[in-house]
Amino acid sequence: MNVVVKLIREFKERDNRRLLKDYRDKVELIRKRNLEVWDDKHLQAESLRLQEEARSGKPLDDLLVDAYALVCEVAKRTVGLQPYDVQIMAAIALHERFLIEQHTGEGKTLSAVMPVYLNALTGKGVHVLTFNDYLANRDAAWMGPIYRFLGLTVSSVQAGMSLLEKREAYAKDITYVTAKEAGFDYLRDTIAFNEADTVHRPFHYVIVDEADSLLLDEARVPLVISGDSSASKSDGNLFAEVARQLRPGEHYDFDEFQRNVYLNEAGAAKAELLLGCGNLYDSHNSHWLTSLNCALHVESLLKKDVDYIVRDGVIELIEEHTGRVAENRYLPDGLQAALVAKEGLQWKAGGRILGTITIQHFISLYSGICGMTATAHASAMEFEDIYALQVVQIPPNIRIDHKHRIYTHKEAKYKALVQEISSVHRMGRPILIGTSSVEESDMLAEALAADGVPCQVLNAKNDAKEAEIIAKAGEIGAVTVSTNMAGRGVDIRLGGGNPAQAEVVAKLGGLYVIGTYVNESMRIDDQLRGRCGRQGDPGSSVFYISLEDELMLRFGIHKLFRAPNQDEVLDDPALHSKIEHIQRVIIGQNFDIQRELNCYSDMVEDQRRILYEERLGILKAERLMSPSERRVRLFYIDEFWADHLAYVSYIRESIHLESITSRNPIDEFHTQITQAFEQIPAKIDHESANMLRKLGGSNEPEKWEQFGLKSPISTRTYMINDQYSQDKRSSWTGTTVFAFWVSKILKLLLKPVYRMSK
Repeated sequence: MNVVVKLIREFKERDNRRLLKDYRDKVELIRKRNLEVWDDKHLQAESLRLQEEARSGKPLDDLLVDAYALVCEVAKRTVGLQPYDVQIMAAIALHERFLIEQHTGEGKTLSAVMPVYLNALTGKGVHVLTFNDYLANRDAAWMGPIYRFLGLTVSSVQAGMSLLEKREAYAKDITYVTAKEAGFDYLRDTIAFNEADTVHRPFHYVIVDEADSLLLDEARVPLVISGDSSASKSDGNLFAEVARQLRPGEHYDFDEFQRNVYLNEAGAAKAELLLGCGNLYDSHNSHWLTSLNCALHVESLLKKDVDYIVRDGVIELIEEHTGRVAENRYLPDGLQAALVAKEGLQWKAGGRILGTITIQHFISLYSGICGMTATAHASAMEFEDIYALQVVQIPPNIRIDHKHRIYTHKEAKYKALVQEISSVHRMGRPILIGTSSVEESDMLAEALAADGVPCQVLNAKNDAKEAEIIAKAGEIGAVTVSTNMAGRGVDIRLGGGNPAQAEVVAKLGGLYVIGTYVNESMRIDDQLRGRCGRQGDPGSSVFYISLEDELMLRFGIHKLFRAPNQDEVLDDPALHSKIEHIQRVIIGQNFDIQRELNCYSDMVEDQRRILYEERLGILKAERLMSPSERRVRLFYIDEFWADHLAYVSYIRESIHLESITSRNPIDEFHTQITQAFEQIPAKIDHESANMLRKLGGSNEPEKWEQFGLKSPISTRTYMINDQYSQDKRSSWTGTTVFAFWVSKILKLLLKPVYRMSK
């Protein structure tokens, strides 16, 4: 197997070298198109010529050299940026629909301008999907002068814009927008009763910035639109109180990696006594059992200031990979209600789900997809399998990455960490420390303060100050303690932008990045490393690890290696190899989970697209010319699709039970939702015919309202944080918990027998 992997890697590297050679040849052609002697009017006339040729059907590949040469010259004149050769090479790969790995700080924003311009010449619209609203607004404003000089329109979409403002922004030649906002706008379009109330046009070409985050980390996150949210009574407080009275080991157990939690015999007996419900596993108690499992899950596996914070009386989830507050995101209803009850807050139901789409499925609506990130190579297999995107590595500048410093105990790690930070700080070199959680960042800041090292703390509690803190993180003597969120998409400028200071910091070695733990994903580690050594600046990075860190404990590494003195650094090459192996194993496990979850969601998405195609034809009056018939059919399409989504959710929660009867859960899921979906057209026809008879052909909106043919009074959009139903904390889905469910269900089936024998 290792030989096969090695051969595949060698083939990929050879293919990458061949592509880069082709791109260098094209760069030479672009450089030879010397446009410096042209005046502005000549450049603008050339852009008009390219637009005319593109819109007359000439292949864009044939226009690439002229278009890129034009952008290079205009970028220099308008925003003072001269693209490097490697940026032009990246731009060629993006046009050819590759995913480029271009190291942080090496100009991805400018690289994107060339393929954006080329593909926007067709007039079909180009989207650049960014990580957040700030970057969408910044990049549209920053690169806007280039596009406008060349005769193209550009805008950004921001959350909170009016429908008209968004419609105008999406009508531009180039639109910068976050993936979630574009996705939410699409969901709103899918329930619009009039074409004038939609904002999107057909999806054409997209460049995904921070592609690893959006295409992998966020890919499975469902975007949701629900209607008429209202307060709901919840008995969550009762189950939260019961869960608090149960003890680990005595009443419930974890799996070997502490990914799942479940009641044991003693725990079930105590819960039944406290709830007064009789046999907890009787069918009529299924709701009680589910609610108790949710309460036990949040009580034992979700930790305040690690997985979530409470701010202004509201629970805010923390995004695992960045440490930021995951804005407008919730757990699946049962877990969210249990978490609210755990913190003693009031629960509000989300309302009826009217539509949903994952970010992965939304992005697949575009006819042309490419992306850019600093950390693609480690997940090349996933990109190719899920999106048919191949990775091209763009040559980087050099950054010094020191090997991990590993200790047996956390206490020794933090002692060495504080000593290292204090020593480097005395030199004046700026330091950025990436921590695992809000809790750890606060704790480390206190330890540094006690040692006389002042620092800035950047975590989910004060993320509003991110830009301000990052602006100073490269100054002489700056120490910034952060959850792994610092500077994503934002350069930490040496000297804080002061040239004299920057020169001093550069001589000291540049920004020093320290990680206090290794992530499950090597990509996330690399993102932290990438905060330094940007745009040719010097910089270095190192990770401090202890065998008592969560990842080491989970995989039993602490049992395999020992040091005679706990203050000594463990320098066994086998230990370093083992850590890398664990990270590769986890990548593979997560990939397998994602592929299995795709088997469930892909068919639902196929059904959604079939029904939406029918709906779109009606909305555009291509199939029905009568207004009343259009309104009626649109109403019932939405009505029965919402019912179908509720049914799908119900089936999905219990489908794992099929494995007990030796049936494949995925096959059974497909069979059941296919049968349900096939009934929808007949239901729509029947109810539409009945309603049209009642209306008597009336096209008066007042009469439609009278018969209830109206859109929801209010809608709400949010994201379901389904990491808790697919990763290490999951109790509900995925290959990693299959064995757990089998053993648990067998316990439930056999439990009455055990009780009778007693």
